[in-house]
Amino acid sequence: MKIASASTTKIQPEAIKEIYRQLMRELDTAPDLLFVYCSIGYDISCIVDIVLELTPNVAIHGSTSCAGVMTQRGVASENNEGLAMLGIADPQGGFGVGAASIGDNPLRAAETAVNQALANADCPGEVPAMVWLSSAPGCEEALLHGIANIFGDDVPVAGGSSADNALDGSWKQFDNHSVYTNGVVVTTLFPSSEVMFCFHSGYEPTDVKGLITKAGGYEATQKKGIATQTGRRTLSEIDGRPAAHTYNEWTGGIIKDQLASGGKILSQTSLNPLGRVAGHIGDIPYFQLSHPDSVTPRGELTLFSDINTGDEVVLMRGTVDSLIARAGRVATSAIDTYLSSPEEVAGALVVYCAGCMLTVHDRLEEVVDSIRAALPDTPFLGTFTYGEQGCFLNGGNRHGNLMISVLLFKKA
Repeated sequence: MKIASASTTKIQPEAIKEIYRQLMRELDTAPDLLFVYCSIGYDISCIVDIVLELTPNVAIHGSTSCAGVMTQRGVASENNEGLAMLGIADPQGGFGVGAASIGDNPLRAAETAVNQALANADCPGEVPAMVWLSSAPGCEEALLHGIANIFGDDVPVAGGSSADNALDGSWKQFDNHSVYTNGVVVTTLFPSSEVMFCFHSGYEPTDVKGLITKAGGYEATQKKGIATQTGRRTLSEIDGRPAAHTYNEWTGGIIKDQLASGGKILSQTSLNPLGRVAGHIGDIPYFQLSHPDSVTPRGELTLFSDINTGDEVVLMRGTVDSLIARAGRVATSAIDTYLSSPEEVAGALVVYCAGCMLTVHDRLEEVVDSIRAALPDTPFLGTFTYGEQGCFLNGGNRHGNLMISVLLFKKA
């Protein structure tokens, strides 16, 4: 197995052709599988045509990223434009990409895309080592259920939701044949070597005096509440009170200006998401995060992930420093779990939340540095997403917000 990545901030066809040729030179062959992530200013059909003209048999998995991308060479973002490719040459392995329009049936779309991917990998009915997922934001939990309908819950799934630059719905998903605005693209991975993964965040549960509760099998002094009335992504009440008012009190008034008539709160809430205990490693809980997006005129919170009545929510806290360091720590966690040395890693895919990226934007090169420190001399591609999917280390595929998902390929 050989892996290489390349990037550009230019949108002209010649620049795209040049970085793809550079990638092939580093691989010393044509890739069998190509991941492409780019900002919304690129002509997707042109990218696909260039790639297929040079390598007609490559499988393409593509999605848009918020305001650029990153690789081991640094951040690729100029005037909010950037494109990166990661190619895998693995003639002993097998890879298939499938895609479908989500429409009004995300479960069926996921099943269709998975079955198409298996057929394109020439592995119908087989179980892959991993599934990589890209989709339009909005129904990621249902897509994960659709994938589970095919494979059960034992096959790990990772990836990220497509993004644009302004939350205006101009995101894209694509493969060799089609470009979608409301689609799902999946890749079934049957590599000749192992894959390793980790899914985590850069946030911790808060400690608050005066409120002590028992939740998830552990005791802590934390700000918590029970979600008592919600829609799929609308949190109406916490402990019987309007959710936005409770959240505002918890955070010391960071959304007070939106309480009267509602409004967007995405930037104010990036360091204080709501967490739910997703499981434990020993006695230590780990959390799946939801990012509050807006306040409704009724005092509700809208979120970027599903939440259900009866869920316990915990106010989480992050810092710019923790978000910068966490990407490298997530990669290190995957190495520590599966390998003896980072030198065994052939390459990596990194999903880094766009909300986190915008919060640390002025120090984004330090995020790259943290990944490079964990994965020295290792090609990787990082995308900035509007939702992250991953598999926690003790099992369970989840969709969350403000998360980091890392997939590592072991050298053959």
